[in-house]
Amino acid sequence: MKYLHTMIRVLDLDRALHFFVEILGLKVTRRNEHPEGKFTLVFLSTGDADAPEIELTYNWGQTDPYTVGRNFGHLAYEVDDIYLTCERIKELGVVINRPPRDGRMAFVRSPDLISIELLQKGSPLPPKEPWASMPNTGEW
Repeated sequence: MKYLHTMIRVLDLDRALHFFVEILGLKVTRRNEHPEGKFTLVFLSTGDADAPEIELTYNWGQTDPYTVGRNFGHLAYEVDDIYLTCERIKELGVVINRPPRDGRMAFVRSPDLISIELLQKGSPLPPKEPWASMPNTGEW
């Protein structure tokens, strides 16, 4: 068995793509328009060979927010430097909901409120300000 992808329904495809591509740095691997079903599928990955994907599903004309199932927790990505990653994301206007106080883990949310966990590659970095004393913001 091979893990393929996780599907996320989005209300604003352009906004979701901005977050996942421009802010998180994922790459679009393919895009499928389905006019007969009135939906668009966009697949994203880290770009690594054989990497699992995220499938963004945009249902044309959907305006009511989707509810989040209690059994879905978050997506997680390993990063080379948790502090530099969080600083770049913060500078792009995204709230760091759970700052990397421990030099190991942080959480942000997509425009559709999907929780994204960022994990430091290898050992945690030494605690560092302003992150070490920064409080949580909102839900994550």
